[in-house]
Amino acid sequence: MIEVDQIRFELKDAHDSLEDLGAALDLESLRQSLDELNTTSEQPGFWDEHERATKLLKEKKRLENKIALYDDLNSDLEELEIMLDLAEEEDDASLAEESQIAYRRWTKRLEDAKLATLLDGPYDSNNAIVTVHAGSGGTDAQDWAEMLLRMYTRYAEKHGYKVKIYDFQDLGDGGIKSATFLVEGENAYGYLKNEKGVHRIVRISPFDSQARRHTAFSSVDVMPEIDEDINVDIASEDIRIDTFRASGAGGQHINKTDSAVRITHLPTNIVVSCQNERSQHQNKETAMKVLMSKLIELKEEEHKESLAELAGDYSQITWGSQIRSYVFHPYSMVKDHRTDAETGNVNAVMDGDLDLFINEKLKQR
Repeated sequence: MIEVDQIRFELKDAHDSLEDLGAALDLESLRQSLDELNTTSEQPGFWDEHERATKLLKEKKRLENKIALYDDLNSDLEELEIMLDLAEEEDDASLAEESQIAYRRWTKRLEDAKLATLLDGPYDSNNAIVTVHAGSGGTDAQDWAEMLLRMYTRYAEKHGYKVKIYDFQDLGDGGIKSATFLVEGENAYGYLKNEKGVHRIVRISPFDSQARRHTAFSSVDVMPEIDEDINVDIASEDIRIDTFRASGAGGQHINKTDSAVRITHLPTNIVVSCQNERSQHQNKETAMKVLMSKLIELKEEEHKESLAELAGDYSQITWGSQIRSYVFHPYSMVKDHRTDAETGNVNAVMDGDLDLFINEKLKQR
């Protein structure tokens, strides 16, 4: 059968690609490190230092996931070869078709695993803190910011990440002013970090009664969540802390006390806020964590030796500063999705294309 012969021909390269993945992962070193962590976790008094134990178990889980990924790919490849043998022996066209589908899924998983090996930055494996801000464009920009928030949360859910909203400023007349949220999962920052910048949309505005084409801008900021054991020395005189009443749907705590917290880092003019925790103390703690992550990221970018040397550099969220344009009129950004764009289903295009954008950025590294 033609399908079986084609897959068998491609399997020769598949075995080589899988071996290359094993070498990139350094499997022998991973298994040795895992054995050492297993031995440590079985020692008496392991839980005496709870924070250290939790960190070690997190690292143990990370190693187990990498090894399991390779082992699963290897065993699935062996099962695929057995399916091909059966399809040939029984001359079963349906089994041949099933083998072809299984092989396509396997190659996609292999490609994803190979891309993950490129995430070798100091914070790539960390959780990501993402902030979306509406820019130029009025109500269209606010609506655009809300669409970007939806796109990134859908991306996170699709890839098995958890999302936790820290701050959400809903303007009520359409869209949002800004939102900050945590994307929790392995390599979340590594995948999302290249989304940082200004994003532009061109479309027929749903808020224009004359159905004219409008351009709007929103910015996306992505920073790694910093481990608690990394100490950042922030002088008390360098920050201003404001409290305000949280916005939202209401409830036992929301809208009844000044529980929301806004922290301004005066030397860099960085402003972070949190309002979704249950108390002012928790909101302050979370906001400080976001601020520390932002300062460490800024320090890394500018190669400064001390926080005192930092100076924020934020371009205007308007013309000429965008890293990507989403053009839905007169054409869509990806030809295959033109039908969705022409019928106004912008979200379908965005959800379908984000994986393409992120993976292409990784391949360019």
